[in-house]
Amino acid sequence: MNKKWVYPIFSFSVIIGFWEILGRLLKVPLYILPLPSQIIQSLINERVILFKHAVVTMEEAIIGLLLSAIFAFFIAILMDRFNKVRLMFLPHLVISQTIPVLVLGPIFSIWFGFGLTPKILIVILMCFFPIVVAFTDALKNSNQEKINLLKTYGASNRQIYKMVKIPEAMPAFFSGLKISATYCMGGAIVGEWLSASSGLGYYMIRAKNGYLLDKVFATVVVIMCLSLLLNYLVLSIEKILIKKRMISNV
Repeated sequence: MNKKWVYPIFSFSVIIGFWEILGRLLKVPLYILPLPSQIIQSLINERVILFKHAVVTMEEAIIGLLLSAIFAFFIAILMDRFNKVRLMFLPHLVISQTIPVLVLGPIFSIWFGFGLTPKILIVILMCFFPIVVAFTDALKNSNQEKINLLKTYGASNRQIYKMVKIPEAMPAFFSGLKISATYCMGGAIVGEWLSASSGLGYYMIRAKNGYLLDKVFATVVVIMCLSLLLNYLVLSIEKILIKKRMISNV
């Protein structure tokens, strides 16, 4: 086992053990704070139901994340290429982050119903900004010497973006994408809290209303695992693309 995992696993085990022992000694009621063993038992007992709801939430999160990445990629290039576009849209992007998602959720439900669309829109609102800001800044700070060299050879703007700007800015793009990968599950859950008939957020609300906190915590565990999985997938894609780029440059 890699040494960097030893300390986190050890500290996590200590916390869980302390939680379990203290909960049993104090006889904390289930509706206040369930024991780790009770949460694990709920994960086992509710695995089929949790899986069905997880599929719905993952669909919302992945679609929202992919759309966020696509929109952010092209809008960042437009804002870098045309300064007037940047001046017009960047302030609106910043202002959009000041609007609470919980305020927009009910409005989206009225406009688009109770299907996937309002949840996906909420995910996009939460995920789009980190990607577009990181990618835009990286495009702006591309190596100017390389760009000037290409210009002396008569390279077009398209060639400059393809050969210098986009390759150099991709690490920043993936940095924003990794942040958004952790946000997208939260966005989908918030959307399901506001209006849904399925999904982990919907399941969590139902469990909470019944004071079944073991099921609530079990849902939280599933959400954490799925968020880590999405983050790992983004990291894996980044490594594959970087490896391909290195091979192509050899």
